[in-house]
Amino acid sequence: MSDNKPAIVIDLDGTLIKSDLLIESFLLLIKSNPLYILMVPLWLLKGKAAMKKEIAVRVNVPVDTLPYNEAVLEYIREKRTQGFRTALATASNQKFASDVATHLDLFDDVYASDDHINLSGSKKRAALNEAYGEKQYIYAGNADVDTKVWQDCSAAVVVGGASLAKKAEKLCGLDHHIPKEGGLVKRWVKALRVHQWVKNGLIFVPLFASHQISNAENFLLCALAFLAFSLCASSVYLLNDLLDLNDDRQHKSKRNRPFAAGSLDLLHGLLLAPILLVAAFMIAVGVSQEFFIVLLCYYILTFAYSFFLKRIVLVDVITLAGLYTIRIIAGAAAISVVLSFWLLAFSIFVFLSLALVKRFTEVLDLRGKEGKKALGRGYHAEDIELLSSLGGSSGYISVLVLALYINSEDVKVLYGDPVIMWPICLVMLFWISRVWIMAHRGQMDDDPIVFALKDKASLLCGAIIAGFMIFAV
Repeated sequence: MSDNKPAIVIDLDGTLIKSDLLIESFLLLIKSNPLYILMVPLWLLKGKAAMKKEIAVRVNVPVDTLPYNEAVLEYIREKRTQGFRTALATASNQKFASDVATHLDLFDDVYASDDHINLSGSKKRAALNEAYGEKQYIYAGNADVDTKVWQDCSAAVVVGGASLAKKAEKLCGLDHHIPKEGGLVKRWVKALRVHQWVKNGLIFVPLFASHQISNAENFLLCALAFLAFSLCASSVYLLNDLLDLNDDRQHKSKRNRPFAAGSLDLLHGLLLAPILLVAAFMIAVGVSQEFFIVLLCYYILTFAYSFFLKRIVLVDVITLAGLYTIRIIAGAAAISVVLSFWLLAFSIFVFLSLALVKRFTEVLDLRGKEGKKALGRGYHAEDIELLSSLGGSSGYISVLVLALYINSEDVKVLYGDPVIMWPICLVMLFWISRVWIMAHRGQMDDDPIVFALKDKASLLCGAIIAGFMIFAV
């Protein structure tokens, strides 16, 4: 390599990768054992470098699945072909930096934090000046802290916005600018899974079932309950996505989720999750004490699901069915009505069937991959026939419960001519059978609820069912 060319030094977090290894390793740590969250502040008292080291010795970051910035990789490869020496310089722990460098095989030198020195800002500048000399290296960074390094650079590579690029250009000149991707609002809407809020429409089921839709006060209470559940659910979605980064990155569609793809800041997700949760419970207090308790139970169950229940075979799908049913219970708690046995039984069986569809779809991808499990789950490829059998049976049992309800004495309290509702059973049999046929053909969305909202046949079935129920009244 030519000695008169400046070295190319690349920052890791936010530059080479669209993520932050400190946060990623922290999430892996608490996922392995949530009690570690109590130890992190004690480690931090010894200094940031010591904390990073304590985390690094306890977790291994899967560097092969990290969201690398392809534009930065292309820049490095181009400079290497031109004879430049390349280096990785990061505030992340040496262990993670070495793993990344080994995986990419693009760097001649690696500089990172050790047990005592947090290699960031002025400390990184001092280390690079000692290694290459002032004005003898081009440095690629993405944050304001990198301006301290650019002060002594021959030129800067900026991975970020125009304002940061202007700062770098004034300090040392600009060698290359890789701008941030747009569409921030769209990415947050996707991360919060606003489209999944439709599931919380189940809160209105008790309002409709008790024929109180015209009661303005109860409708408002259900609307507030819907908002509280939606904020709480989004908080849970953020937590799930943050804890499942590695699994999502190995999934054919989940890899495009904003946090897994590195298109949203992990720290922002960590901060927003508790804010949404607090807002949800503040709204819940204004609805009713009973609703507050139901929402608390929902969150505790989802928290348990995120950490360990979803990895236990069959417990995961039963939990999902329970989470759907809790939404109906929450709607009843919001307007203080008593739920019928029939509604609860129907809900459990139909949502267990849909939860099994979700797992069936994931396991379907494992066909031909002997000995492999669904990522983050306990299912094997050979379980697919059993999942199909259990799911179809559960769906048909829900129709049986509906038929028994239509034939019961209880139905006469709310419906003038219950016989008119009998065709609903046929429509439900068709819809459940169709969902499972679509799943077997590999045409099912990862979430059957989302599929139903986009599927014209499903929407038509819903309209027909609503029509028969209205006529029966």
